Amino acid sequence: MLAVDGPSGSGKSTLAGKIVAELADRGGCGVHVALVSTDEFATWDEPVSWWPRLETGVLEPLRAGRPGRYRRVDWTSGTPRPGEEVEIPVPDILVLEGVSSGRARIRPSLSLLTWLDGGNEAERLDRATGRDGEESRVDLRRWQLFERGWFAVDGTRAAADRVLTSREW
Repeated sequence: MLAVDGPSGSGKSTLAGKIVAELADRGGCGVHVALVSTDEFATWDEPVSWWPRLETGVLEPLRAGRPGRYRRVDWTSGTPRPGEEVEIPVPDILVLEGVSSGRARIRPSLSLLTWLDGGNEAERLDRATGRDGEESRVDLRRWQLFERGWFAVDGTRAAADRVLTSREW
C-alpha cells in the first residue's frame, strides 16, 4: 500500500493516476492495482473525520482478503452528497491518494508515503479553483487553512519517504 498526500491543489490526483497507470502497464505480470481517493470520502464539513468509514469499509476487508466497499461522495453538483456504491476488489497494490491519506494512523501499514508540495498556497488555490470552479474558492481557502493545521499536527510531510514538487515528476 502506498499513499500520495499533500495539500489541496498540489497535483496528488494527477501523480497517483500516473503511478496507477505505470503499475497497470505491468499488468501482464499479474499485478492488480486499485486506487482510492480521499476526495470520495471527504466533505467541506468532514475534511478528515470520515476515516473510520475507509477503515471499516475498505482497509479491513482488504486486509482479510475480501473486497472493500464504500459509498462515494458525489461532488458533481458542487455540493457533496451521497453517491454510488464502489467495490474495490482485493489488489496486489493499493494506492491511497488525497489529503490525509498518509496520516499517522495508516503509516505503519504503508510501503511508501509520498508527499507532494505543489507550490505556494495561492498557486494551489488557483489550480484547485480551476479544477473545481470559481464558486468553490471560498470553501477551498477555508479547506487550505484547515489542512495547514492538520498537516502540522499530523507531521505528514516530515514522515514522508519521498517529498516531491510538481516540477519533479
